[in-house]
Amino acid sequence: MVVLERAGVAGGRTRGERRSRAVVERRSVPLGVGLKRTFGKPALYVVIALWMVCTLGPYVVMAVTSVTPQDQLIAYGMSRLPTRFSVQGYAELFATTPFVHYMVNSAITALGTVLFALVVASAAAISLSRFRFRGRTTVLTALLVAQLFPAVLLVIPLSTMLRSGHLLNSRAGLVLIYVTFATPFATYLLKGFLDGLPKELDEAATVDGCSPTQMVRHILVPLLRPGLTAAGTYIFIFAWNEFLYALTFTSSTASQTIPVGLQLFIGDYQIRWDLLTAGGVIAAVPVLVGFMLVQKQLIGGLAAGAVKG
Repeated sequence: MVVLERAGVAGGRTRGERRSRAVVERRSVPLGVGLKRTFGKPALYVVIALWMVCTLGPYVVMAVTSVTPQDQLIAYGMSRLPTRFSVQGYAELFATTPFVHYMVNSAITALGTVLFALVVASAAAISLSRFRFRGRTTVLTALLVAQLFPAVLLVIPLSTMLRSGHLLNSRAGLVLIYVTFATPFATYLLKGFLDGLPKELDEAATVDGCSPTQMVRHILVPLLRPGLTAAGTYIFIFAWNEFLYALTFTSSTASQTIPVGLQLFIGDYQIRWDLLTAGGVIAAVPVLVGFMLVQKQLIGGLAAGAVKG
């Protein structure tokens, strides 16, 4: 953000009065507008083009590689584009590997995580935003501190807990772990969104005879829909792409997810780039489609939660 300062001086006054009454206006200008004012439209277009290349370039390379024949991928030398396109990698991916099982496991794990994490995060956010109780600040601090722990430090204690509960190598164990890690951020996001809703709505519902449960169900939850969309999208992407815990706590196709399955295509002496990139393209499709469907509510929910958090 670029901050511009402009001094406004009222006319018809003495110099001392003008100095004493000078008003400094601070206005926040978006980065794109600031670049446009400073360097003009060409510089802005160059920056946008570079950003698009850096962002979309790896996806384009992955998509092109997925339709490149295997003999050209392992041929000596480098070529930017294949001489012919082939979908043999996609056909072999579904015919010779358990990729469908990986997709089913990822979908069940991600959707289960979204469901349980949203229930827990919504209840926590409503309690922290709408009610005052002893220990509220401590809970907020604990949620923030929980985000600071590196994931790898918790592998051993989580492994012990899952083994004690007979949840190792199961989708239920992954869902439990993902809910634990996704809930703090989702709670903060939803709390920030709720803080932006006027509390007069709660008072009006109470005057009309609503109980606290009815007020939450009929007033807060419908208004919380953009925040729930944003939090649900974040949780789904997190659970869909998570690799460390899925690799550590699963050991069979009955529970392994797509990131773990793609890792199996990387061998000691050979990398199946055609299968790896084909699986990567398929894995990216649900996330892209979901983002396009909820992008308006997602941006609105993230913005509301961010400025009020």
